[in-house]
Amino acid sequence: MLTDLNLTRVFVAIYEAGSLTAAGRRLFVTQSAISQSLARLRRELGDPLFERTAQGMRPTALADAIYPELHEGMSVIDRTIAAVTGFDPLTSERTFRIALSELGEIGWLPAIGDAMALGAPRARLAVTALRGEDLEDLLTRGSVDLAITPAELPAAFERQTVKREEYRVVMSSQNPLVGAEMSLEAYRAARRVWVEGDSSARLLAGVHARHGVSEPPAVSVQHIASLPPLLARSTTLIATIPETLAVGWSRSWPLIIRELPFALGPVELHLYRRRSPQHAGALDWFFDTVSAAVSGFPGGFEGIHISS
Repeated sequence: MLTDLNLTRVFVAIYEAGSLTAAGRRLFVTQSAISQSLARLRRELGDPLFERTAQGMRPTALADAIYPELHEGMSVIDRTIAAVTGFDPLTSERTFRIALSELGEIGWLPAIGDAMALGAPRARLAVTALRGEDLEDLLTRGSVDLAITPAELPAAFERQTVKREEYRVVMSSQNPLVGAEMSLEAYRAARRVWVEGDSSARLLAGVHARHGVSEPPAVSVQHIASLPPLLARSTTLIATIPETLAVGWSRSWPLIIRELPFALGPVELHLYRRRSPQHAGALDWFFDTVSAAVSGFPGGFEGIHISS
């Protein structure tokens, strides 16, 4: 078994980060230094430990077997050191990482940035695009510290609900549907815009399926910020978006808001933190800081305007 504490820390970092580059960033050393340490690990344990794949460094059976104990051992050491030295946000130069959707960046990043600058002026903040399909893995491996998402992750992740958002239908003021009832039949027949990058897209797709909205969308876009000019210029397109965003845009664009013709919501957005006792003091501070920043900024999305 490993007796070199530094090698143990490198092993845990590679296992959790999934790449030599990411492990180096986490430990504040170069990729070359990580590669040299991995070579020593392989010699000492007589096993490749990690195999390079298109998805990153895949652990071998031996690596999977020894990781839990090595991870727990490092956690005990880190907790002991943290209890003695504590975490001082005013002097920390740590890089904190959070996964946000496009809308999350627009609506919450200013408040998070202000809170970080005030509480930890020397720390750095890195934002990762929110990708639902691998979010659990990113949190588990420590590639991100926090994430804000409507997704339901396993109970092992600590979470706090930071926003409840209703969804509404929005369309041009010249759309014929403005003067008609927004029935389920009318919604099904309408030319819809679908936002692939909306963190609630999967949830909305499930609701559509349950209510027989099976016609493919007329337009699919990646970014929700492209909707105002698209909808304003079209007399036929509609979109289903968060209510606060619709309200904000309707003040600057010729857009009309209608109730959904089916039950949805409110959609809850949760703040999750990665499950690791390592750097517990820093993670506690980051979680509390982001939670306070976004919870105290509930109306931020109403102020998102794209000039017409």
